Amino acid sequence: MKSDIQPTLLLDEQLCFALYAASRRMTAIYRPLLEALGLTYPQYLVMMVLWERDGLTVRELGERLQLDSGTLTPLLKRLEQAGLLGRRRRQSDEREVEITLTDTGHNLRTRAAEVPRCLAERLCLSADAFEHLRHELKSLAAQLAAPTDE
Repeated sequence: MKSDIQPTLLLDEQLCFALYAASRRMTAIYRPLLEALGLTYPQYLVMMVLWERDGLTVRELGERLQLDSGTLTPLLKRLEQAGLLGRRRRQSDEREVEITLTDTGHNLRTRAAEVPRCLAERLCLSADAFEHLRHELKSLAAQLAAPTDE
């Protein structure tokens, strides 16, 4: 049965669906690479931020990952149970919880270094195309985060 739906209402015409489908497929590509490290994709993101800068507070980590503490806290608990990081109240301000990598967490970085290379091989994008796509997605995210005048 042929539909009289306007083209703007077709699923394949939706930017949001294209982003959703690409995100799900990207996460699926990461899954086996991260399972070898004992990490989920959100845990991997936490670890990458801490490899960049260890000793962040939960608030700073949440800002960097654009996650609220309700989402972040269970991730941190699981990573702590896995022996990859520790959480402690800051002596200078006990309201703040500082996250620090353990030796095991630091050492995992060496094994994780292969993940981006494997992903790049899977995507078959040139370095320029990869950079352009990343730039466009970051610009889109920034636009969507900007307040609107509604």
